[in-house]
Amino acid sequence: MNLKKGIKDIIIDPGFGFGKTIQHNFELLRNLSVFKMLNCPILLGISRKSFIYKTLNVSVEDSLNGTTALHSAGLLNGATILRVHDVKEAIETIKLISAYQHH
Repeated sequence: MNLKKGIKDIIIDPGFGFGKTIQHNFELLRNLSVFKMLNCPILLGISRKSFIYKTLNVSVEDSLNGTTALHSAGLLNGATILRVHDVKEAIETIKLISAYQHH
């Protein structure tokens, strides 16, 4: 990427959660692939977000399964970086989605 002012690395963070409704967050996740046109890595920062645990009607502590499910959706829609609380589970999700996409 040839950028002015010495900027070399750009990561797209769509900003899940910040001032958005539950519906806004799901719409953003469904349309995440639109950001691929920018040719930059896409960060998915949804781990334990309220739109997950509120949709499932569980506590934040019990939202790992929902987080994992939506990490999968995000990876399939173009996310290349996950911001997570549960590293082991995220790595397993990445490995499985990668195997799914390449086998």
